[in-house]
Amino acid sequence: MRRLNARKRDDSKITNMDPTKLHLRPSTRPNLFARANSKNSKSKFWVSLAALIAFVFFLFSLFVFARNLRSSLKRRYGIVIDGGSTGSRIHVFGYRVESGYGVFDFGEEGLASMKVNPGLSAYARDPDGAGKSLVKLLEYAKSRVPRDQWEFTEIRLMATAGLRLLELDVQNRILESCRQVLRSSGFKFHDEWASVITGSDEGTYAWVAANFALGTLGGDPLETTGIIELGGASAQVTFVSSEPIPSEFSRTVKFGNMTYTLYSHSFLHFGQNAAHDSLREGLITGEFNSGAKTLQNGLSVDPCTPNGYSHILESEALSPGYMVERNRYLSTFHSKGNFSECRSVALMLLQKGKEKCTNRNCSVGSIYTPKLRGKFLATENFFYTSKFFGLGSRAFLSDLMVAGEEFCGQDWLKLKERYKLLEEEDLLRYCFSSAYIVALLHDSLGIELEDQSITAATQVQNIPLDWALGAFILQSTAAIEAEPEQWDWIVAIFGYELPSKFSLVAVSILLLFIAWSVSKWRKPQLKTIYDLEKGRYIVTRVTKS
Repeated sequence: MRRLNARKRDDSKITNMDPTKLHLRPSTRPNLFARANSKNSKSKFWVSLAALIAFVFFLFSLFVFARNLRSSLKRRYGIVIDGGSTGSRIHVFGYRVESGYGVFDFGEEGLASMKVNPGLSAYARDPDGAGKSLVKLLEYAKSRVPRDQWEFTEIRLMATAGLRLLELDVQNRILESCRQVLRSSGFKFHDEWASVITGSDEGTYAWVAANFALGTLGGDPLETTGIIELGGASAQVTFVSSEPIPSEFSRTVKFGNMTYTLYSHSFLHFGQNAAHDSLREGLITGEFNSGAKTLQNGLSVDPCTPNGYSHILESEALSPGYMVERNRYLSTFHSKGNFSECRSVALMLLQKGKEKCTNRNCSVGSIYTPKLRGKFLATENFFYTSKFFGLGSRAFLSDLMVAGEEFCGQDWLKLKERYKLLEEEDLLRYCFSSAYIVALLHDSLGIELEDQSITAATQVQNIPLDWALGAFILQSTAAIEAEPEQWDWIVAIFGYELPSKFSLVAVSILLLFIAWSVSKWRKPQLKTIYDLEKGRYIVTRVTKS
């Protein structure tokens, strides 16, 4: 057979060979693959380093994103300082944002206030003292706002009539003193956020606060409620009028999808305290002699002060235009409380300058006032006077007239005995206050004595009727609307616990990256060789030395 005749192989002539060893043919060419492997190792190192840096940057961005998102989703705060004529009051508001709208809670948790005396205008000769007077208020605000929210919490100072009465240079020095303190407060502040607001702005903000409390803000303009404020230095009237309003008296308020056109004006010097001071000066100079009697001995009769009270005024306390003599002198009033005469004198004061009226309707002085329409809230000194006389919020002006007539006709000593807890200066004003309110609301603005459309109030459903609250509502709403809507769809999917979820995701990604890096570091190095015995390429582990 052919297989039997085959020549035997001489194994002795075959060279012993390691079956797993690859014999390379000598070559004078450089090892291009070895060089490539070296370059690849360096490239992989730099790529890995770049990836690590990029990943760290990604985690940092994720952290900042989650931090900002947490700040935008958690409870927010806002601060308004009311720089009033008698004192400065700080209001700390808490609120949250849901679906792009502010959710305000002005209960005990959502609103906190503190007041210090005197007002900023008292520092006209010591502007630096104005800034220092805010320190206690700021300490109070810091106790109400969590520390991690300070840098996001806006703080604004809005001064009113007290500061408006000062010269512009004095105003600026007082405001700059306050700005220096507010800049270092730790809260979010810009210099333009400390300012003197106009009386019309003050009235507009009060209107917003009132209609927010009543639930009519955002609804039909004709269903809103007007507001009449009687402060210390000024009085404000604000409401939606059905008449065309001259531009100088017109204010526009946008809230939600509604736009309101308001009549708003501040009657400076017609606040309760300022009017009372003006009346006294007028009595001294004889300006109101036609409304108030003068005794035969030349003494002025004061019909707005209860019987038995003796006035002793110094000319230095009067404004320069009303000083009868430059030398110091004493002028004694004869107090003879009479509600009707006091009302007549108050009306003369309110109608002063009416001959200069250029419009068809000037209710107070020469200032245009459209006919009042709708319901009204009477706040501040309207409410305090009504409360003093024990009248309900829905009492008529006729009820105030009866109470005022009784009070003005009583003896001063008996009144002091009856109201021991009241300061003498405050008690002294209530005869004038009752007559002045009737002269303002009924004789000037035309509200009927039995009209049920006006209510004296200081709050509605536990929400204070404070203009600072209205300012906060408008400013925070505008800020929310200006924010990008990038969070809305995310919140809709993940909910308001999103920042915590982001933190968990970031930690998980970091752990996965570390695990991947360790596995790559421990991964064995392999090489491919040709197995002559098996006649194919195989992959084998490279043993580390």
